[in-house]
Amino acid sequence: MSPTKQRTAWAFLAPVTVYLALFYAFPLYRNLDLSLRDYTVRSFVQGDAPFTGLANYRKVLADPTFAPALLHTAVFTTVSLVFQYAIGLALAVFFDQNFRLSATLRALFLVPWLLPLIVSASTWSWMLNSESGIVNAALHALGLGQVNWLTSPSWSLTSVIIANIWIGVPFNLVVLHSGLQSIPASLYEAAAIDGANAWQRFWRVTFPLLRPVSAITLLLGLIYTLKVFDIIWIMTKGGPADSSTTFATWSYQLGFGNLLPAFGPGAAVGNLLVVAALVFGLVYVRAQRKQALS
Repeated sequence: MSPTKQRTAWAFLAPVTVYLALFYAFPLYRNLDLSLRDYTVRSFVQGDAPFTGLANYRKVLADPTFAPALLHTAVFTTVSLVFQYAIGLALAVFFDQNFRLSATLRALFLVPWLLPLIVSASTWSWMLNSESGIVNAALHALGLGQVNWLTSPSWSLTSVIIANIWIGVPFNLVVLHSGLQSIPASLYEAAAIDGANAWQRFWRVTFPLLRPVSAITLLLGLIYTLKVFDIIWIMTKGGPADSSTTFATWSYQLGFGNLLPAFGPGAAVGNLLVVAALVFGLVYVRAQRKQALS
């Protein structure tokens, strides 16, 4: 390649490189630096925090909040992904029939995805309010007892999971529906001629051919769900008694939720989330590479 072409190529790459460096590489570096030093409010401003190595990570791992937060993060992420994917896939197959008003109804299902998270979380907080919420009103009309959705340690995590599922279903619907459009109709016709019923056509044709789209949908959903903060913080603030605390809310509480912020431990918890997302991303890339080679 001639020098002129090389300079032209670098000129096209420069804006992307600068963007990635400023908004991805530098914040990650700063967060790593925070987690390796003993930052206080004064040292955070003056920049003279002493280096402590992995002390913040040891402090986080020894904290009694770590095990519950890890469990809540795993449950919140797993249950949300399973139901978001299952409901999204069912709706995608349903809307793939192209019946009258299917496009209109599909557009209406996008509303939860288009709303700002603060609006969605506030709406669910109102709906699940113990005294005046519409959900408890419906339960009362059915002769059932009141449920303290947001103030009971037994129900708070379930409440935020329900809200997150509702918000995430439209994303799964859109991506999986687009994947269904790429499956040739001739395959379904051939399966029908061979005597396959609707379930067999789905299990033998639709589901296997949708696997690549499903994989990227679940990966993106996993990365998003791991870092969900807005919904949980608005609805329960991680309580009561840390019953709905996840790594995302715990990181915020450590860094900004106290009069004496613990910037180092908060950054350490955030880095654990980054590592988890990176591990799952590498697993996905490795699986895709193996599939391509086979």
